[in-house]
Amino acid sequence: MLSARGAVVEAVETRRLFVLLPFCVIGGMVAYSQVAFEPNSWALLGVAILLAGFLVGSLPQIARFRVLLLVSAIWAGVCMLPIHGMLFGTPMLKFPVYGQYQATVDEILSQTETQRRIVVSHLVPVGDTKPAGVTRARLLIGADPPLAPGDVIEGKLRLAPIPGPVLPGAFDSQFHGYFAGIGAYGNVTSGLALVSSGSSFDPTRAIEGLRRSIAARIGHVLTGSSAAIGDAMVMGDQSLISDETRDVMATSGLAHIYSISGLHLSLVAGGVFFLLRWVLAAMSGWTQRLPIKKIAAVGGILAACFYLLLAGGLANVPALRSTLMLGLIFGAILAGRRALTMRNVAIAALAIIIIDPASVFRASFQLSFAAVVALIGVYELPRKPPVEGRGWIGRSINHVWVAALTSLIAGTATLLFSAYHFQQTAPLGVLSNVLVLPVVSFIIMPTAIASVLAMPFGVEQPFLIAMGWGIDRMMDVATLVANWSHGLESNPLLTPIALFIGLLAMAWFAFIKNYWRFAGPVLAIPAILLFALDTRPDVLIADTTQAVAVRDGGGMRLLTGKDGTFAVDVWSEYYQEDFAPNLAGAHCDSVACVYANDRFSISVIKSVEAFAEDCERNDLVIARIPAPDYCGAQVIDSKTLRDSGVQWLRWDAAAGEFAVRPAVPNLTRPWRAALQ
Repeated sequence: MLSARGAVVEAVETRRLFVLLPFCVIGGMVAYSQVAFEPNSWALLGVAILLAGFLVGSLPQIARFRVLLLVSAIWAGVCMLPIHGMLFGTPMLKFPVYGQYQATVDEILSQTETQRRIVVSHLVPVGDTKPAGVTRARLLIGADPPLAPGDVIEGKLRLAPIPGPVLPGAFDSQFHGYFAGIGAYGNVTSGLALVSSGSSFDPTRAIEGLRRSIAARIGHVLTGSSAAIGDAMVMGDQSLISDETRDVMATSGLAHIYSISGLHLSLVAGGVFFLLRWVLAAMSGWTQRLPIKKIAAVGGILAACFYLLLAGGLANVPALRSTLMLGLIFGAILAGRRALTMRNVAIAALAIIIIDPASVFRASFQLSFAAVVALIGVYELPRKPPVEGRGWIGRSINHVWVAALTSLIAGTATLLFSAYHFQQTAPLGVLSNVLVLPVVSFIIMPTAIASVLAMPFGVEQPFLIAMGWGIDRMMDVATLVANWSHGLESNPLLTPIALFIGLLAMAWFAFIKNYWRFAGPVLAIPAILLFALDTRPDVLIADTTQAVAVRDGGGMRLLTGKDGTFAVDVWSEYYQEDFAPNLAGAHCDSVACVYANDRFSISVIKSVEAFAEDCERNDLVIARIPAPDYCGAQVIDSKTLRDSGVQWLRWDAAAGEFAVRPAVPNLTRPWRAALQ
């Protein structure tokens, strides 16, 4: 067996450097997002031109060319988000605005019986209303009137700035809103009316109408979680899935089932491919006359593209990534090439990065990318040839074994990213997937496809009933495994360094061809334990509410504010602990709330009258009003909260003060509202 150095040399000589390109681009994007200032566009362009010149000049020297190619890929990542921002970015709303507006409906994100979330553009003020100054906005509106993409609506709107992260390192709505062209959130306060309908030739309107028609047909036959999960698996609309169902599916490790991704698209496109190939092969004489395998591959590509449109199109990153991968696989069949390769994974990743670079920072991309890299990497390893002549029992056992192995590989590969983004693990996820995947593969997805195909003829009911039965059995397994998992769950807290370590481990795993590829993931484990484990805060301060939570013994309690607010609920979910009201030992009056323990003391000031006394007596002063310059305590006041958002604090006994992490580290980037 080759040494580690020999494995690297072999990978380089067999042109595996190509698979490192998406990792280099991602590394450059991460570097861009973390710098404390916005790079000058001319400087970015100048370095890019310089690297291009060096790259062309190094062609005769292959070793130098390879190094410069990777460096150029990193710089391409640095430039990717600024270019995307120039093309699709938007001014960000700084202050709330109210008024009468007309707007064009771009997209219907979700819909329930009482309300909808939509994205609108071309906001035109009516009467004396001032312009909103944003490219697009996301609105929460009522269920009436019926709307579709392209419709023009009018009503009294309340638009608000997009909030920052609720915790340091958490999902950044401002960042993703900016690159999606969404500069404000809002709702219709009154008078919502349809001004005009969109063009009947608009393809997005036709697709949305088809999606809503399918949802209505599903809702007519199925109810409850069966209908909600059916909508999610057929069209990617998860808005009807209850929180209770989400919790059960997540705890059992089955949450990926209702998120359209590689599993669903492979079943649909692969099923069409094999069905077409079987039908054509069964027709006498066609095998010799026509390239039936290539015809079936074209059918698989068309089926995948149609399913992608039903699932939400380009906005559904897991479905888009899977569609690109299937396109490459079927394209390889058409070209007579090997289909499942790490090179194809790299091509699909680069395509998604170019189309939607901000998706790299979302959990969906990271989870799907890690799972595919792991599965293809294991598939590439040498393995024994399949045993011929096995009976149906042997084939069934092999199917269960393959399902278990696939679930184990994908679950292990995504464990780090699940732990970072969702702070939970599914300890019995392999078991639940082994039990459920046959139901999904042989009952739910086939009947879902058949029901959609039967809808034009009005005979979809028996197929939907069968699909609902399969979903109910899946929920039975999920509930059973979730109950078994109680007491086995963990709540790991990781810093962003963990994601960087995971990226390096994935890059090594993808690059190396033999068993040395497992060295990257194995070494990542101690690296994460040493450098990427996070600690829990002693104090949390909300930016938009009055909530201030303080650690009291082992748990968190509210010094001020109410439980049930958005920030407190997110904190509770993130740290998997209750944020109880009424902090014991706190003393509140009309001017301040004061709390002290054996480590530190805090004052939450309500009135300027309290500054003179409380600034001298406490380690930390929190105020929703500006604090005076003479305050000698550590201060977090209105300006700090306005500029830096939610504050995470942990007491440092050696320094005699709190270590502070702001949710918004700086205001020098174009996606921050304060710059507008």
